[in-house]
Amino acid sequence: MKKIRIVLAEDDEDDRLFFKEAINQLDLNTEIKFVADGDELLKYLNDPESHFPDLVFLDLNMPRKGGIQSLSEIRASQKLTGLSVAIYSTSSSDEDIENCFIGGANVYIKKPNNIESLKSVLFKVITTNHQYINSTMNKDNFLMVV
Repeated sequence: MKKIRIVLAEDDEDDRLFFKEAINQLDLNTEIKFVADGDELLKYLNDPESHFPDLVFLDLNMPRKGGIQSLSEIRASQKLTGLSVAIYSTSSSDEDIENCFIGGANVYIKKPNNIESLKSVLFKVITTNHQYINSTMNKDNFLMVV
């Protein structure tokens, strides 16, 4: 089985550890790369030496370059056209959700505060092939609720 390559763009160390713990407990064949902000993410994605990820989890509120700007740059890039992007944020603001939907994110996840909920949502997102569901994307199935 092919490894599922995941990048998490998250500036909070505790959130990175919580995410890693949940992924490890899922026992999926994953490889995770952590970056601390959008600048680091775009450098990684555009580096020819980097392994191209299957999925990016993108926090909205990060220093230097936040999630919305990073999403915009990803969607504007020819090289990154098919990249699946899951917004992973504490925000449940309608404006943030709308901006991410319009900006081309594949799914929006409000960060769960317990490991079981996080494992559940991560399993759903990681095992969904977002390339095939984009044609039926609407705001009702964009926000993933656990």
